[in-house]
Amino acid sequence: MRTRTVLVVGGCLLMAYAVVGAVTDPDLALGGVLFFLAAVLVGHDVVWMAAVLAVGAASTRVPLRHRMTVRMAAVSAAAITVVALPLVLGFGRVADNTSVLPLPYGRNLLAVLLVIAGTTLLVCLSRGRRRMAADRKESERPGEGRSATSGG
Repeated sequence: MRTRTVLVVGGCLLMAYAVVGAVTDPDLALGGVLFFLAAVLVGHDVVWMAAVLAVGAASTRVPLRHRMTVRMAAVSAAAITVVALPLVLGFGRVADNTSVLPLPYGRNLLAVLLVIAGTTLLVCLSRGRRRMAADRKESERPGEGRSATSGG
């Protein structure tokens, strides 16, 4: 509880510092700042949260023992995609300078996403096999389920 209070107070102080700095800046374009804040709000609440809720709803169809692994993979894939998307789309690329963004970022992003998917699949399969082995081991115990009077 104490850590949370310190973090909340620290965050409020940082936000206050940013607001004071922005308001006292003589070059502040209030219209541009308000447009940026509105765009961030719409982008976060309409686009991003809708996507997160859709993925969360879809992940309820995943078996409970694999759900956390699948959700971690989805969060990792989303974070990597958000970071790599400007490179994939080529923002900043100049046609006459081939040394700017020279790599095949789309292919590399796909490779990283495939590694995440493959690792997730392997983790889920290994947990499934361990669970099946534990169930098999449990069902092969002699004498379980029999009463002492049911001899033969």
